[in-house]
Amino acid sequence: MGIDDKVDAKGDKLKGKVDEVIGKVTDDESRVVKGKAEQAEGSVKDTVADVKAHLKDSADKSHDDRRDDAL
Repeated sequence: MGIDDKVDAKGDKLKGKVDEVIGKVTDDESRVVKGKAEQAEGSVKDTVADVKAHLKDSADKSHDDRRDDAL
């Protein structure tokens, strides 16, 4: 879940940045837009990975707290 999601998000951001730069250099507006969209997708994936990690940490802490209460 965690590290793989972050790597995937980083890859999208990097690929998007490359497409954006190539689009600007070649004056290809559609490639610039595509690059920006890929970067946005990477940012969303990054945020989702952070939320998933936070939820997992919260669930693990809650589970540990309930176990401690049972003792």
